Amino acid sequence: MVSNFLHEAGAGGVSIEEHVDNNKPRDTSLGQWFEIPPNDIPEGEAKVSGYFPEGSDLEAIQREVKERIEELREFDIDPGKAAFSLRDVSEDDWANNWKQYFKPLRVSKRLTIKPTWEAYEPETPEEKIIELDPGMAFGTGTHPTTALCLRTLESVIQEGDEVIDVGTGSGILAIGAVRLGAKHVLALDLDPIAVTSAGENTRLNDLEKQITIYESDLLAVLKSGKDASELGVTLPVRVVVANILAEIILLFIDDVYQALQPGGYYIASGIYKNKEKAVEEGLIAAGFEISQIAREEDWVVFVARKG
Repeated sequence: MVSNFLHEAGAGGVSIEEHVDNNKPRDTSLGQWFEIPPNDIPEGEAKVSGYFPEGSDLEAIQREVKERIEELREFDIDPGKAAFSLRDVSEDDWANNWKQYFKPLRVSKRLTIKPTWEAYEPETPEEKIIELDPGMAFGTGTHPTTALCLRTLESVIQEGDEVIDVGTGSGILAIGAVRLGAKHVLALDLDPIAVTSAGENTRLNDLEKQITIYESDLLAVLKSGKDASELGVTLPVRVVVANILAEIILLFIDDVYQALQPGGYYIASGIYKNKEKAVEEGLIAAGFEISQIAREEDWVVFVARKG
């Protein structure tokens, strides 16, 4: 309700911070991580921040919002003490400053990731550029799991391969696969923000004809009845890559096995070291042969071959 009052008063954005209790039970059924820094907000309270353009009459806005909050009591809603504070912030602090830390990055012998706002020219004819504006989706190449995946793709992809990228995020692996010689990539993600980001990055790299993007998971696509003209690839394919949490990888190992042709490869990444054994056992139980394991920092990538 307070968020709504701030929006109606003209806020361009609203954020909510609550008391952090790191001992609170949380849902980790899909491998979710909760690394939330503690704060000084008392238990049961929250800080609701509204962001207004420079030059706004903040005193008038405060009066309006305070009156509306007090009116909540007429509806038997206790808003608490509702203390107010004001401060100036620079828009650049949160909108653009992160970009200064994202520079062109050579992640493998042949692949370099280039932010769209940076100037960069390939150093050799073999060097392939991935243009990237990640937005809110995971995948800039700086995280060990993404870098591991790209280097592994470079060792697995053959000219003319058809590939499925499960959990595509920013689309970086799909783009990398095409740059390495893949004929077509089917890129899937359940997050609509990721689907939008992957689509934008695909267009930035002029690869709309070689990458097909769906808001879906692998199982839904396999059962959708869509043919090669809709998916862009003919099942079974030679390569499936998934850079997602280990718990999710374990959920659809059998589906990946069915989506691969004999001798095909499954590149599974996003696996933290404490889940390595579980994923390895799951891959072997599904009929895969482990052909390669690579590690960086505390992260692991498997290359599993369908026998």
